[in-house]
Amino acid sequence: MFPLKAIQDAIGAEGLDGWLLYDFRDNNPLACRVLGLGPEAHLTRRLFCFVPAEGEPLKLVHRIEDSVLAAVPGKTMLYSSADEMRGALTEMLNGVGRAAMEYAPDGTNPYISLVDAGTVELVRSIGAEVASSGNLVQRFDAVWSGAQWAAHREASAGVLAAFDAAWAMVRECLAAGESLRETEVQAVMLDRLAGAGLVTDHPPIVAVGPNSGNAHYAPQAGSDAEIVKDAFLLIDAWGKLDHPDAVYADYTRVAYTGDAVTPMIAEVFGVVAAARDAAVSLVEKAFSDGATLEGWEVDRAARGVIEAAGYADAFVHRTGHSIGRELHGSGAHMDSLETRYERTVMPGTCFSIEPGIYLPEFGVRSEVNLYVDPKGKVDVTGEPQSEVLLLHT
Repeated sequence: MFPLKAIQDAIGAEGLDGWLLYDFRDNNPLACRVLGLGPEAHLTRRLFCFVPAEGEPLKLVHRIEDSVLAAVPGKTMLYSSADEMRGALTEMLNGVGRAAMEYAPDGTNPYISLVDAGTVELVRSIGAEVASSGNLVQRFDAVWSGAQWAAHREASAGVLAAFDAAWAMVRECLAAGESLRETEVQAVMLDRLAGAGLVTDHPPIVAVGPNSGNAHYAPQAGSDAEIVKDAFLLIDAWGKLDHPDAVYADYTRVAYTGDAVTPMIAEVFGVVAAARDAAVSLVEKAFSDGATLEGWEVDRAARGVIEAAGYADAFVHRTGHSIGRELHGSGAHMDSLETRYERTVMPGTCFSIEPGIYLPEFGVRSEVNLYVDPKGKVDVTGEPQSEVLLLHT
């Protein structure tokens, strides 16, 4: 059922006159999900649905797709020609001051900027001011249900089991003196993920030595590195259950294939772990105190630790990303670097905390997931790593 009252309450809380949901040929999956349009919906023409802060929604659809928004309450307006569409849209937005759309000013949020510039210009030419729907989208697309939180925990168990299989394989091959390459470990992890009923949008990252200094390294058969003794090893893996509403779990762990890590590895890992823990602590304190928290603040908590240790230039990405049906979801990201993320960290959402330091010799990242439940309780999943795992023989 379309959650009209909840959407209108949220529109009012954001100080908006309404939310203009728009799609053309599935180019705005966020709007489609809010409107209850699944992958089976036949969408070949432009559609608009204006949900006002008060009153009934107005829907504008093409005559050949006149029932596509039948499940959404409100009056349906029909068009065939471009002039007819513009006239109906003008009527729809008559007297509207600020309308939210999947748009972000100055390109600050590419995850939300799904409405094309021409359509934004059209709406503005009619007289409405276009505001970002960032927090509205988050509330109605990124907030998890109880079933999704359960699905995350199940996915988490499967991903962590895949890590265990990888570490065991490395130990066994080193002990036996057998050659082992990054892609072979990757293949074993993919097999374990599939065995746990999990799917993934990309194979795990398995990176040894200098390859771990590349934050998005992707091993390729034939050019991947051999995993040898006394080497640093980073693995980043993620997966979700194989159904449309399932959500991801996403973790990064590091290991060393020797009896003791070098002082440099120990130092860098300690800084990264402290940065991770500082970000987690900030989130826990904010929700314990009932304070409003924005994504950029979480990034600054982690980044400040790394900067103070002298590794500012080696932390080259944001601290964390929203997690949902997509690995990088539609909620708030923990970012003050790539953008200043001013969206609110909302109860019911999940995100990663994964600071990193990337050097020419090796790179360290430590990643956990944080789920803030509807009452503000913060759950950390992924068992935060307290020291580099030793895979000695």
